[in-house]
Amino acid sequence: MQIKLNFNSRDRVNRRHASHPVPEPVGRPRSRRAAAPGSDTRRSDPEAARRTGWSRVEEVFQELDQLVGLREVKETLREIAAYVQIQKQRQQEGLFSDPMTLHMVFKGGPGTGKTTVARLAGKLFKELGVLSKGHLVEVDRADLVGEYIGHTAQKTKEQLKRAAGGILFVDEAYSLARGGDRDFGKEATDMLVKYMEDWREDLIVILAGYTHEMEVFMSSNPGLKSRFPLQIEFPDYTIMELLAIARLMLDQRQYLLEEEAWDELERSLRRAILQGQAKAGNGRLVRNMIEKAIRRQAVRLVNQPRLTREELMMIRKSDLAGENHSEVEIPEKKHVSTIARKAAE
Repeated sequence: MQIKLNFNSRDRVNRRHASHPVPEPVGRPRSRRAAAPGSDTRRSDPEAARRTGWSRVEEVFQELDQLVGLREVKETLREIAAYVQIQKQRQQEGLFSDPMTLHMVFKGGPGTGKTTVARLAGKLFKELGVLSKGHLVEVDRADLVGEYIGHTAQKTKEQLKRAAGGILFVDEAYSLARGGDRDFGKEATDMLVKYMEDWREDLIVILAGYTHEMEVFMSSNPGLKSRFPLQIEFPDYTIMELLAIARLMLDQRQYLLEEEAWDELERSLRRAILQGQAKAGNGRLVRNMIEKAIRRQAVRLVNQPRLTREELMMIRKSDLAGENHSEVEIPEKKHVSTIARKAAE
């Protein structure tokens, strides 16, 4: 499902409600805030402002679309962006609009793109005019919970102030409920809930963590579910998606895999999934494999004279195989390397 953001080329002004202000383009600074330097030109040319707002939002979605997989996550963010735009236009037309509560829960294993998507969400909501800065402040329990009475409130408030105008991303948020009612984590949670309401016009809080643990955590506080209406699941990557991630990493580093190496990489990934390693790493697992192969290639080449450009770029099967990849036998697949290359392209 694709939801196209619609930035109208002409103002839609209802003449029966001429006293209502003309809807501002999405992404334009709110009137209560100081305009950014150089914004006079945009204000004098509403049509140019709409084109600029449209292109900036689309640029964020282009970045999002470049991420491997995450189809439902991308669709959800497009729905949220469309909802934000329509609610703003309804407000400008004097129509009833629901209050925009954009606090979210990201559920899924590590290495599934949660932090990356949160960073892009900050940029998106800035361009939509929801946030004034759009930056991301990433914290965990240690950043919020203190060691003595009064310390937790101080630490939590400091992080909230840092995140004002952007997104506070709380990783492994379920750890805040780890110690029960007497633990200072409960105080940190209560502080988050309070300031989410007080600063709701210019702060978004995203709680992240494993799916099951986050569901238990959300049920531990009666007020949490209603304050986090957007719960987004980040699934584990498939083998084909992990291979595509490997292709992107190799392209960025200017390396190539020989045909047999693609075959070995797929076998290694399947082996890791059978051993339960993938759920502990996902994209990080692929990165670790590629980086280890690059180090092994360096050891293989370091004493060779007159290396060619192709030799410096090529990762071979032996660089990926290593010494400890024979514990679990994976059935051979016909034309595995061809399948891997197609998935990675």
